[in-house]
Amino acid sequence: VQLQASGGGSVQAGGSLRLICTASGRTFSSYAVAWFRQAPGKEREFVASTSWLGTSAEYADSVKGRFTISRDNAKNMLHLEMNSLTPEDTAVYYCAADGTSSQDLARYTPERIQKISYWGKGTLVTVSS
Repeated sequence: VQLQASGGGSVQAGGSLRLICTASGRTFSSYAVAWFRQAPGKEREFVASTSWLGTSAEYADSVKGRFTISRDNAKNMLHLEMNSLTPEDTAVYYCAADGTSSQDLARYTPERIQKISYWGKGTLVTVSS
């Protein structure tokens, strides 16, 4: 599976952005998928994940209630709707796919995150105060 993230940009605090991850390959629907982010000087961290059918989702506490993850397997696409953005959301956002569950993706340690099977190139989100 090849992944490509897009949709990042610069917004003011309180604004919204919608990230898109486009996948190629016939097996996209077989994987749980997730969004991770990495701020300057910090480790890559989990943001949100969804199951291979998109019927369940997990969120980091820091984004719960503000971000929504969804997928469209027919179009090989993954989305992240981000609302009420704050400067703390500033980071490079990455989409990822792994042969596990959305719940497991949410619990990955930093070391395990590095071993995720498929990554897309990141897209930068900058939130100004």
